[in-house]
Amino acid sequence: MASEGNLEAPTRHPVPWKTSEFWDRSQLEAELVRVYDICQGCRRCFSLCEAFPTLFDAVDATVGGTVEALAKPVLWKVVDQCYLCDLCYMTKCPYTPPHPFNLDFPHTMLRAKAIQYRQGRSTWRDRLLASTDRVGKLATIPIVVEMVNAGLRSSTVRQVLHRTLGIHRERELPHYEKLPKQPPRVPEVSQTSKTVPNKVAIFATCYGRFNEPDIARDLARVLLHNGVAVAWVEEEQCCGMPRLELGDLEGVEALKQRNLPRLQQWVSDGYALMAPVPSCVLAFKQELPLLFPDDKGVQQVAAAFYDPFDYLLLRHAEGLLRTDFSVPLGRVSYHVPCHLRVQNRGLRTRDLLRMIPGTTVTTVERCSGHDGTWGVKVEFYESSMKIGKPVFKRMAEGEPQVISSDCPIAVRHIVQGMAQSYNRAHPLTLLRRAYGLEESS
Repeated sequence: MASEGNLEAPTRHPVPWKTSEFWDRSQLEAELVRVYDICQGCRRCFSLCEAFPTLFDAVDATVGGTVEALAKPVLWKVVDQCYLCDLCYMTKCPYTPPHPFNLDFPHTMLRAKAIQYRQGRSTWRDRLLASTDRVGKLATIPIVVEMVNAGLRSSTVRQVLHRTLGIHRERELPHYEKLPKQPPRVPEVSQTSKTVPNKVAIFATCYGRFNEPDIARDLARVLLHNGVAVAWVEEEQCCGMPRLELGDLEGVEALKQRNLPRLQQWVSDGYALMAPVPSCVLAFKQELPLLFPDDKGVQQVAAAFYDPFDYLLLRHAEGLLRTDFSVPLGRVSYHVPCHLRVQNRGLRTRDLLRMIPGTTVTTVERCSGHDGTWGVKVEFYESSMKIGKPVFKRMAEGEPQVISSDCPIAVRHIVQGMAQSYNRAHPLTLLRRAYGLEESS
C-alpha cells in the first residue's frame, strides 16, 4: 500500500472502550485486516518485536501474498506476539494520526486483547501474574517470604512452576522483600522551584514495595539530599499496567478508582507525584488519560506525575540540583526502557549520569524483549531472549563496570542474557552512590 507518511507529531486518540462498537469482534477483525494490510505494505517495523515478522511471514506464505488470504487464527496470533511497548507508534510508523490512515497498531492490539479477556481467553497464570498487589502482599508475609524466596531459587520448584503454571524455569525472577516504614520528611527550603513542587509523594509501585524496595528508598534519599520534602503514597494499589497489558480494562478502572482519591489529595496538598518505574509513570501520565479522557481527576494526577530524572533536571535548569558528586561511577552501560522512550522526554537519565565526574555512559536504545510478564511465560521466553540478543551484545561493549536501566525487570533480563556476569544497579541507586550517600537501613 503506497502513501506518503505523516510528517507531523503523532496524535493519540482516546480509547473508546466504553462503546459497544469497541467490543464487536467482527468489527475488530475487519480493523485488524485493514491495519495489517497497511503494515505489510510498509514493513518498517520488521525488527521491533515478533508481532511484525509473524504477520509478514504469514502474508508471504499465502498464494496471493495478501492479508485477506490469512486465516482468522493468524490474525489473533499476531495479537499474542504484541506486548504493547508502543515503540512502533512512537518511533517508526509513518501512518499515525493525523495521517488519513489513522493507524494506531498498539491500541488495535489493546482492543483485541480486551475482547479476548472479556471472552475468557486469559489463563489463571495470566491473571495471577497481573495481580502484582495480591501476590506481593501474600509473598511478603513474615516467614512466608523466606519460603517463597527459597522456592524461587529451587530448581525443583521452578520445574513445577514451568509445567503447571507456564512460568519458564530459566527466567530469573525477583525475590520478595517488603518496603519498610515511611521515610523522613524534611521542611521546605527557601530555594523553591518555580516549575516543579518542592515536595514529592513517592508512588513506590508494586515492584518497589515488594521486590526491590532499595530503589524507592534510594529515590527518597536523593530527593532529601536535594532539599525536597518526601513522603510515601499510603495504601497505594497497582498502577494498572499489568492489567492493561492483559486486556483487563475493567480491572484497570477498578485500580484507578482506588488510587485516584489518594493521589488527588497529595496533589491538592501541593505535592508532585513520582514513581521509580517508567511503566507506572506511563500508566498515570498517558495510558489512564487515554482510557478516561473525561475524568478530570485523572488529568489532574497526570499533570502532577514526574519521572524522577525529568524532575531532577527541571530543578537543575533553575540551579537547584546539588552537584556535589563525590564518587565516580566508572563505565556505565545504560539501557533506555521502552516505556521511558515513549514518554518523549529525552534521555534525562543519561544526561544526569553524565554530569557525574569520572563516569562514562554508553547508551542503548532498543527493546530488551522482556516487557512485563510477557517474557516470563513459557510460550514467549525464547522469543524474549531472541529479541534481546542485540541489546545483550551492545550492553557488553566497552567493558562496562555496571549495567543499568530505569526498568528493573529489563536490567535483570539483560544481565541474564549477557555472556558473562555483570554488576547491575538502578540509575537511582547509581545517583545515590555518586552523592556518597549510604544505603538506607
